[in-house]
Amino acid sequence: MRKTVFLSSTLMATLLMAEQPTPELLANIAKAKEEASVADAKLKALQAKLPQNQAIMTKLKLGYIKTDGNSNTETFSLDGNIKKEWGNNSLKLTLDAQYGNAENADKVSEVTTNKYFTELEYAYAFTSKLSSTLILGYKDDKFSSYNYQSYIGPGMKYKAYKTEKQELNVEASLLYSHDEIQGQFTSDTSLQTDYGSYKAKLTYELQVMENLKFNQEASYRAAMNDSQNYFAFSNSALSSKISDIFSAGVSYKIDYSNLVAEGIERRDNTLAAFISLDY
Repeated sequence: MRKTVFLSSTLMATLLMAEQPTPELLANIAKAKEEASVADAKLKALQAKLPQNQAIMTKLKLGYIKTDGNSNTETFSLDGNIKKEWGNNSLKLTLDAQYGNAENADKVSEVTTNKYFTELEYAYAFTSKLSSTLILGYKDDKFSSYNYQSYIGPGMKYKAYKTEKQELNVEASLLYSHDEIQGQFTSDTSLQTDYGSYKAKLTYELQVMENLKFNQEASYRAAMNDSQNYFAFSNSALSSKISDIFSAGVSYKIDYSNLVAEGIERRDNTLAAFISLDY
């Protein structure tokens, strides 16, 4: 009986000793963990140096208004941009288009709004805040004093302020401009169709609440040799998220031309409700 108890105790003690890790094994495990941590940090640092290849980012705002009854009108609007970044480079295409028609007294449909603006911008980032740019712009408005306007030239963009909720960017460009004039301007106005100009632009974004965002864009373009020949644009918008990719909002645009043909208003205002698509 004593022999049985002794053998059982010896066997149990042996098993318990076998389950305990040796100091050498513990030291090897600690060393392996340390080496793995160093390797992981090195891998992340090397991956950060790889050229970025971001997906194309698209933002589109679609608007539509239709009235029936005393007046029959239809108005369509499309406003948005498409952006692609790779490394320090980026390419952005902006589009702003409006089209509308209404029935006249004879119940014949007439076009009342027909204009679009597009701008292509290439940027190269020197730092996280400063970039050089090259922009190409084109505007066509059938009810303005110009058949079309175009410009091209280099510039600089600076990220003046950025926090978790706010961002402010400023941009300045030197441009070669070409305007195709239509209509009869006043007799004391002598407009050049080809001229040097400059453009200043400001964009501001504010996250007012978790689900409410305010955006402001303002630009000013003017001829270098004629202070009276200038154009201003402002776009203020409030939007609220309704899903992961959809937002709803309202915008107010002011499009101003200082020199216009007879019978043409200098300022064109547009108030619109829209659905925004971000993907």
